[in-house]
Amino acid sequence: MRPTPHYCAPCSRFGQARIPLARLAIALCITFGGWSCAESPTRETVQPPPGETDTAPPRQTLSLDLPASPYRERFNAVESALATSDWMTASATLQRIPRAEVSAEDDAYATYLQARIAWTRGDRKQALGLLAAATREGNSPGLAYRIASFRHYMLGLGGDTLESARLAAQILKSSPGPRGSAWKQRAWRDLQRASSEQLALALETAMDPEWIAWLQLAQDARGNPNTLSAVLADWLALHPEHPAANPLPGGLEYARQLQPPGQVALLLPLSGRLAPAGEAVLNGYLAAHYAARQPGGSRIDLRVLDIASFPSATAAYDAAVQGGAGLVVGPLDKSAVAELAVRADRRVPVLALNRIDTPTVPAASALVQLSLSPEDEAVTLAELAYGRGGRSALIISPAGPRGAEVENALRTRWSALGGRVASTVNYSGRDDLSDSVKSALGLSASEQRARTLGDYLAMDLEFTPRRREDADVIFLLSRNGAEARSIKPLLAFHYAGELPVYALSTVYGGAPNDRNRDLDGIHLVEMPWLLGESAELRVALAAADYGGGNTTRLNALGADAHLVGSGFARLQSGAEALFRGHTGLLDMDPGLRIRRELSPATFDGGDLRRE
Repeated sequence: MRPTPHYCAPCSRFGQARIPLARLAIALCITFGGWSCAESPTRETVQPPPGETDTAPPRQTLSLDLPASPYRERFNAVESALATSDWMTASATLQRIPRAEVSAEDDAYATYLQARIAWTRGDRKQALGLLAAATREGNSPGLAYRIASFRHYMLGLGGDTLESARLAAQILKSSPGPRGSAWKQRAWRDLQRASSEQLALALETAMDPEWIAWLQLAQDARGNPNTLSAVLADWLALHPEHPAANPLPGGLEYARQLQPPGQVALLLPLSGRLAPAGEAVLNGYLAAHYAARQPGGSRIDLRVLDIASFPSATAAYDAAVQGGAGLVVGPLDKSAVAELAVRADRRVPVLALNRIDTPTVPAASALVQLSLSPEDEAVTLAELAYGRGGRSALIISPAGPRGAEVENALRTRWSALGGRVASTVNYSGRDDLSDSVKSALGLSASEQRARTLGDYLAMDLEFTPRRREDADVIFLLSRNGAEARSIKPLLAFHYAGELPVYALSTVYGGAPNDRNRDLDGIHLVEMPWLLGESAELRVALAAADYGGGNTTRLNALGADAHLVGSGFARLQSGAEALFRGHTGLLDMDPGLRIRRELSPATFDGGDLRRE
């Protein structure tokens, strides 16, 4: 018989957690499938995935160099100006090329450059129209590639995920070697950005067999992680020569043969100050664990240790390893993660549930960091706003170190994309919100100019303050919904109601609230867990009274810890590893930090809906 998870700690208090955890386990077993939770699966052996060149047919090398042109020097000058977002210089340089005298190739190239100028200015519609005009039958392969590549970039940032995926799949077919591998990953990422509903609808209407296979693979990869190997084998049997095969994208090649460890130890705080957070993460993990179990599947024992009952994170880790853990999930506290990060004798890999700023010490086993980092949200927010045409931003953020870190992440990505910051203001509390908004919008300076003029003329002037006109987007980095509900009407009152506002997920409390009507029209990024996906898990948690409210995001973190832990071997593919998680689209940076890309959403009638 398969045992229920072990709960371990060196103190008697931990035993008090067993009753509610058992109640959750029973509820989850009933919810998912109705079969016994005591199955005894077997463990499979592991094999490394085959290399890319084992079965892939050779591709013909295609030159993407542009043909010779008497205007190459000027074209290069335009490219150089656009590389620094200097569209005015680019436009002036392009105008010096006599369009009536150029060849058809150079005319198409000039039109393509005009599209990039329009995009840099923020006119997405005009840019797409110019790219369509530049797409011509006689274009050289190099120019055709540049046009298609830039169109893909625009579609991806603009949120047209399936269209950008289809375009990437088309480009892949004529892209050899490393370039082709990159386009395979781009197509796959675009597909993973799409919602499950979008995928299902696309499958119903698709006609091209190759595109249908792409969509089917994307849908299959979202299934049960414990049956993923068999599902992938079935797909490959049907599509052995498909561009997505040999190797599969997103690290899926490793999922074909490698399985999770026999025992997973969860190091979570289940007593003390962080107990509510630890229990929320544990409940999410258990929900995903029981949902994924299959009769006859591989055996995965869970061992839960109350890290708060150990003298240190190191002691808890040692207890987990001595108990036979093949993977350690946790800790949750940042200082505990930092403690394990400096251990050079880590014999068992760690999936930490927080992110630290310092590098980890090289060891025999990896320490991967999964967290709900707001910096990831800021990066996604910058990409969303830029993709929709924003170019000059006002930033309103709370004072303090945490607000500064999030603002810095936003600024860094915004600048890298080509955006500029027109103004920024930090507020300390609700008492100075109005003055802060006025300062950000330049109204204080407008009022001062009016007072100075009135003093000069020795008369009272009637005037309407004018806000600054050099911004087309507002980033609101507020800490919670209450602050956002106070700031949004101030923007309208101070003549900025027409500017689009982009906010962090902190403005949403995680549950429906009538007061959210005050946030209508705000654009934000949110985890799929709160946008209608992962419904089964959320229902199971609600049935056991362990989901919702302030803990729901931590439930999702726990579910993602199970997802990544179950597919831990996929992380061997490095930057190519990609999981469609419950908290966002997950990939990994060179520092072994899992990054999240969240989904765009907005408030409509007080309800949060996906855009």
